Amino acid sequence: MRRRDFREKTQPLVMIIPMIDIMLFLLVFFMISTIYMVQTNTLPVSLPQSTTAKQETRPNIVPITVMESGDVLFDKDTVPNQELGEKVHRALEQDKDTIFVLRGDKSARYESIVAVLDLLKKSGAYRVSIATELKSN
Repeated sequence: MRRRDFREKTQPLVMIIPMIDIMLFLLVFFMISTIYMVQTNTLPVSLPQSTTAKQETRPNIVPITVMESGDVLFDKDTVPNQELGEKVHRALEQDKDTIFVLRGDKSARYESIVAVLDLLKKSGAYRVSIATELKSN
């Protein structure tokens, strides 16, 4: 005769609330750390101020900086205007959703900034932002 096991089989208890807390903590941690990485990857430039400034946090951001002297930097590398169009075109071939952030020194000539905008347009860049600082009231 077979013996029956009448003990109740209990299911393991999965506590989902602590897992959700940990996942939210990691999400916030990575969001904050990527914001600081975007800020530190650019050169210090005296930007003009705006009351509607906001920070771009998408992953494929390429800063293009126009210095006071008129030099143009493509992601920290000084680039002549002839090569800037080629570098922009190559960046767009890798990812068509690349965002170019134009960081012009507030003492830079307007003509230099317009020339860079013109090169961006000719190279096919359709996602261009102009960097400003938030104006304190």
